[in-house]
Amino acid sequence: MVVGYRRGVLLPEPSVPGAELPVRAVLPATVDAVRSRGTAVLVAPPGSGKTSLLPLALGDALGGTIIVAEPRRMATRAAAARLATLVGEPLGQRIGYAMRGERSGGSGLRVEVVTTGLLVRRLQQDPELPGVTAIVIDECHERHLDADLLLALCVDIRANLREDLAIVATSATADTVRLSRALGTDVPAPVITASAALFDVAIEWAPPPVPVPLLPGGRIDPRLLDHVAAVVRRALTENDGDVLVFVPGEAEINGVTRRLAGRNVLPLFGRQSRAEQDRALAPAATRRIVVTTSVAESSLTVPGVRVVVDSGLAREPRTDQSRGLGALVTCRVSRSSADQRAGRAGREAPGRVYRCWSATSHARLDEHAAPEIATADLASFALALAAWGAPAGDGLTLIEAPPVVAMTAATELLSGFGALDDAGRITERGRRMTAVGAHPRLARALLDGTPRVGADRAREIVAMLSDDSGRDLGDDLPARWRALRRGDDRGATARWREEAERLGRGTTADNPPGGAAGRGTRGVPDDLAVGIVVGLAYPDRIARARGTDSATYQMSGGTGAALDPQSPLRTTTWLAIAVADRAPGSADARIRSAAPIDQQTARDVAGDLVSTNDQIRWDDGRVVTRRVEALGAIVLNDVPLAEPDPLLVQAAVRDGIRRRGLSVLRWSEAALALRERLAFCHAHLGAPWPAVDDEALLADLDEWLGTELASVRGSRDLARIDVASALRRLLPWPAAARFGELTPERLQVPSGSEVRLAYHGAEPPVLAVKLQEVFGWTVTPAVADGRVPVVLHLLSPARRPVAITSDLASFWAQVYPQVRADLRARYPRHPWPEDPLTAVPTGRAKPRR
Repeated sequence: MVVGYRRGVLLPEPSVPGAELPVRAVLPATVDAVRSRGTAVLVAPPGSGKTSLLPLALGDALGGTIIVAEPRRMATRAAAARLATLVGEPLGQRIGYAMRGERSGGSGLRVEVVTTGLLVRRLQQDPELPGVTAIVIDECHERHLDADLLLALCVDIRANLREDLAIVATSATADTVRLSRALGTDVPAPVITASAALFDVAIEWAPPPVPVPLLPGGRIDPRLLDHVAAVVRRALTENDGDVLVFVPGEAEINGVTRRLAGRNVLPLFGRQSRAEQDRALAPAATRRIVVTTSVAESSLTVPGVRVVVDSGLAREPRTDQSRGLGALVTCRVSRSSADQRAGRAGREAPGRVYRCWSATSHARLDEHAAPEIATADLASFALALAAWGAPAGDGLTLIEAPPVVAMTAATELLSGFGALDDAGRITERGRRMTAVGAHPRLARALLDGTPRVGADRAREIVAMLSDDSGRDLGDDLPARWRALRRGDDRGATARWREEAERLGRGTTADNPPGGAAGRGTRGVPDDLAVGIVVGLAYPDRIARARGTDSATYQMSGGTGAALDPQSPLRTTTWLAIAVADRAPGSADARIRSAAPIDQQTARDVAGDLVSTNDQIRWDDGRVVTRRVEALGAIVLNDVPLAEPDPLLVQAAVRDGIRRRGLSVLRWSEAALALRERLAFCHAHLGAPWPAVDDEALLADLDEWLGTELASVRGSRDLARIDVASALRRLLPWPAAARFGELTPERLQVPSGSEVRLAYHGAEPPVLAVKLQEVFGWTVTPAVADGRVPVVLHLLSPARRPVAITSDLASFWAQVYPQVRADLRARYPRHPWPEDPLTAVPTGRAKPRR
C-alpha cells in the first residue's frame, strides 16, 4: 500500500490491473523527495510504470495539474491513453494530451501529457504555468535536444519565478550524475531507483552466417534483412507470444514485412496514421509480429510481447555543420539501447531477445548513444535560447554545453534570417518565427513566402516540407504537392492538411524585401511557388546544373549535389533543394527532394548571397582581372575588368611571387653577389643591416620591390626587373656609405692584382688567388671592420686549390715546404723560392727561353 500522500483520487489501488508495476514501491520515496527538495530523478527500466504511475502519484500528493513531457508524438498519445485507462476514464476528462496540431482535454485536466517541443513553446509564452504543480520530463536518458532544453528552462523557472514548481526527471538508465547535478540548485537532486525488469530475459546471439557490413552511405545490405526475417521465423517456432522486431527505419520495416508475407505483421513508426499506431499498440487475440524502429525502445509499451528480435541498428540524425547538410545515419546501437530493447521482452512474462550480432561485437559497442546536442542542427535550439533571453545558453544550466561550431553555424543562420541582432538577442521578427512553431528555416519561408505565393500555398508547401510529407513519391516536390492535394496517400494527406491548418493560425507574414513585391502572388505557377518557398527556407541549397548533359549541380553553399539519374528533375537548370545528404567520403551530396526554379527566382529568394567582386589574381604567370557576379558559390557572370585598381594589381603580383617564390625574378650575378654581401652584414654586424633570406624578402616585397611591381602584368615583366637595383633600397642609411668598406668586392694582393671576394651569406668570404701572388703576405686580411678573417684558397698555376687557410704565417712555415716539393717540378716556369716571405710576389710565369 502506498502511504505518505492522499490516495484514491488518481492513483489506483495495487489490485487494479496494470497498477501493480515495480515503480509503485518507490513512489513514496519519490513523492517525499519532491516535497522536501522540489526535484528528483526517478530511475526505472522500460515498462516498470514510471510514465504510468508517477504522474498519478504526484497528482494525488501535490494537487493541481501535472504535466508529463514525452520525447515523441506517438509516446505522448500512448502515455495519455494508458493513464486514462488506469483511472477508468475516457481521454479528455481528467487525463489529456497535447502536441503540435492535436489536443485532447481542456483546462480542467489533472494530468496532461505533452511533447517536449510543445512544452518549450508554452514556457516561452507563459513561464509561470499557472495551476501547474509539477513537470515530469520523461525518458531523459535519450538525451533529446528538446528535453535538454526543457530541463534547463524548468530549472531556471524554479530558481527565479516558481520556487514551488516541482520537477522530476525520469531515466531508464542509471547514468544520472549529470542529470542530477543539472536538476539540483545547490546540491544534486535526489535519485530514486526502482527495481529491475519484472521478468528475466534470455539472450540469444544470432549473427548472420557471413558478416554483413553496412553499405556505403549507411545503406542496409538486403542480406541483413533476409537474416532478420529468418531469425523472426526461428523465434516464432521457439517461443510463445508476440514478437517485437527492431530495425533502423521505415524502408527496413517494409523490407522485413515483405519477407514475412502471409504472417500477421504490423509496422509501427512515427509517420503512421493514429489508427495504424493504435492497432500496433493495442492488445490482440492473435499472435503478431510488430516491426518497429527506436520509437518503441523505451517510451512505448507494446502489449503481448515475449520475444524481441534486434537488428542492432539505429538511424540517427547527423549534421554536417560546414556544409549545412543534415542526414539520417545508420549506425550500431549502444549497449544501453540494446538493453532497453531487450527489456521489452520481459515486460509481462519471462522473455527472450535474439540479437543479430555476436557477443564479441556487443562488447565493442559504445556504452551510450551520443546526445543529440552533440550531432544535431542547433538552429531551433539557438532561437529558443534567444527567445528565453539567454543567447547561446548564457545563465542556463544545460546538461551539456552545445558544440561551438554547431552553435556558431546556427547563430549565423538566424542572424541572416533577421531573427537575431548583432548581439545575439532575438528580434521582433525572430519572435514571429518562434510563434510559427516550426524549424527557423521553415518559419522564415512561411513569413517571406506568403506575400510571394499567397498564404494558402505558402502554408501547404511549408507543411509538406515540415515532415517531408510524401517522400515515398520521389524527389520532385511539385509532384508530391499535387499527390497530396489529390489524396493519393490518405494518411499522408491527413497529416499534411492538419499541419497546414495549424500553420495558418496566428501567422503574420513579413513584407518582402525590395524588388520581390513586384512578383506578387498572381501569375506564379504552382511549380515555381514550391521553388520559391523552398529557396526561402534553404537559400544555401539553391543549385545550378554543372553542364547541359549532367544531373550534377553546384549548390550556392559550395557543395556539389547530384540527382538520381532517373529523376524527372534531371533536365532542370536551376533547383531549390529541400533535402540533400552527403555520405562520408562522397564528393557530392545526394538530392532527396527539390523543386525547379529559374535564375530570377534564385536571385530573389537568395538575394543576400548575391555579390559582385573584382577578382584580380596571379594565375599561371600572369595577372588575371575579372568582374565576377556570384550567388554564393555559383558564378552568374564573369567578364574581363577594363580598368583594374593598380593597388589590387600590385597585391596580386605580390601574392603570385609569394606563392611561386623568388625564383620568378631574374637574378643576375650582380644581384646574387649583392644579396650575399647583405646577408654577410646582417649575420656579422646585425642591425641596421636587414635580413635578406627568402622569408624576409617575401615579407617585405613592397619595401624593396614596390616601384617595379606597379608595371608588372606577367612573367615577362618580372624578368625585366633589375633585382640588384631593387635590393639596394634595403641598404640602411647612413651605414650604407661604408658598405664597400665593410664588404669590399675585391682585395688587393701583394702582386698588385685586385682579386674578387666571394661572399656566401654568414660564412667568411673566400679569396681565391694564385699562391705566387701572395709571397711575403704574413697577415691574413679581414673584413667587417676586421671582425671576420678572409678564407684564402691558394691556387696552383693551373688555378687548382693547393691549400685553404685563414692563417698565412702557419701556412708558410708548415705547409708551403711540402707544396713546393710537390709542385716545383710540375710547374718549373713558376717561382718556388725556399723563402716565400722575401720573394717577390708575381702573377706571371718566367718567360720561355
